[in-house]
Formats: sequence, structure tokens, C-alpha cells
Amino acid sequence: MISLFNHSDNTEIITRVNKLKADSKALWDKMQVHQMLAHLQQPLKVAFGEAKPKRSFISFIFGGIAKKRLLNGDTQLPQKIPTDKTFLITTHPDFEVEKNKLISYVKRFAEQGKKAISKNEHPFFGKMTPEDWDRLQAKHLDHHLRQFGV
Repeated sequence: MISLFNHSDNTEIITRVNKLKADSKALWDKMQVHQMLAHLQQPLKVAFGEAKPKRSFISFIFGGIAKKRLLNGDTQLPQKIPTDKTFLITTHPDFEVEKNKLISYVKRFAEQGKKAISKNEHPFFGKMTPEDWDRLQAKHLDHHLRQFGV
């Protein structure tokens, strides 16, 4: 399993991000590449304590179960997994700006390590350890990079 705290795994993710082009097309779903880059930053902001979306009622019921299913093992995130409303990007941000911001967030995992991770809850999964955040972010990044063929 890859870890964003591991420098070589972190570099591999950044290399994949750098393979994206402004005209890259999704292999599934309707998200555009610049929206995907901005979308990937949202849970990273929560992991670093820069954003704190509220938990929904349904997350208290299903969040723990879903967290165990998604974070254990090397399974990939499914293609049609629902997105938290606060993580949806409906604007048309600049590709290069969003790519550079995303790379900066990813680098922080390896540069600052576990001490940089917030104690804030995930808006769906609830309490998360730094290792949980790492697994979730690595799987989420991989999911969307595969979505765009890199």
C-alpha cells in the first residue's frame, strides 16, 4: 500500500499529477481535469486542519463501517463512490494553479509528516488517525488519477 508519508510514494503521486494535461479527459464520470485537481485538495485541507466541514447525520450511522471497508487493504475506491457536497467543484478553476496547489498539499505529507495532520474529524468517516488520513488520501488520489488515465 502506498503512503504519502513515504518520499518515494509521494514522488510517484506527484509524477502522475504532472502527467495530466489541461485537456485530459475522464475515463468515467463527468468531472473535468481542472475540477478534479481542485476537488482533490478539499479532503487534504481537512487533513491539515485548514477546513472543517460538518458531519451529516448519515455519517454517524454509516461512516465507521464505510471507513473500515474502504481503508483496510489494498482495494481501490469504486468508480461511482458518492462525493461529499462540500468537496464538489462546480466552478472552472485554472488548471496550472490547481495542479500546483495540489502538488504542494501532497508534498506536505512527506515533508511535514504525521505531526502536520489535524485531529479534526472527516465529514463522513469521523475520527481519523494520521495513518487513516494517509491511506484515504493515497487511495483518493490514485482513484482520480486513474480516472484521468495517469
